[in-house]
Amino acid sequence: MQIGGLQKTTLIDYPGKIACTVFLVGCNFRCPFCYSSELVLPEKIQNQPQIPEKDFFQFLKEKRGYLDGVVVCGGEPTLHNDLEKFLAKIKKMGFLIKLDTNGSRPEVLKKLIEKKLVDYVAMDIKAPLKNDLYERATGVKIDLNKIRESINLLKNSSVDYEFRTTVVPGIHKLEDIVEIAKEIKPAKRYYLQNFRPEKTLDPTLLAIKPYSKEELEKIIAEIKNFFEDCNLRD
Repeated sequence: MQIGGLQKTTLIDYPGKIACTVFLVGCNFRCPFCYSSELVLPEKIQNQPQIPEKDFFQFLKEKRGYLDGVVVCGGEPTLHNDLEKFLAKIKKMGFLIKLDTNGSRPEVLKKLIEKKLVDYVAMDIKAPLKNDLYERATGVKIDLNKIRESINLLKNSSVDYEFRTTVVPGIHKLEDIVEIAKEIKPAKRYYLQNFRPEKTLDPTLLAIKPYSKEELEKIIAEIKNFFEDCNLRD
């Protein structure tokens, strides 16, 4: 497994759990607002120091009894052919697993859920489910049927899950968030994350002023009844 980073402790990435976060390299999206170009762009990946898999599992062995779970994110984890084996090894050590995904590979997600290799899934909804809007947000051509399949898969599975959107002025209008909410409702959780103009894949976005907290909270008030939980995350 190509591991591009490890956050040894997080109290916020896995709701209600003490976890670590492992970052896998490689992504099939090129979201202009992405903060992790070193995990996405091939020319940066080759210069990114990687953590040997054996060192990661030695770390987990030492953290038994302290950590509840492992957050597996990227990049896009479902691109890795050895992800199933990697997650199975984590589960065997007794840890819960939260998977962060862009939802572009529902066939992988389905298999992981069926094999009980994930306990919680966070899926990014990049934009309203229209080709032009989604492709503007992801920077690549998208098969929206796969995104829809992943959404429906999570909503109809027994696994715990959330949907989330990073809201970026110039890419998203505030009414786009209402449209997304209507497309994915009803669902357990939907969280908005405000854009931060720092370290973005597209450097022109560094000059963008984020929406105000008040603007986003007004949208949340409009859509919160569609979900069991709907909030703004920092």
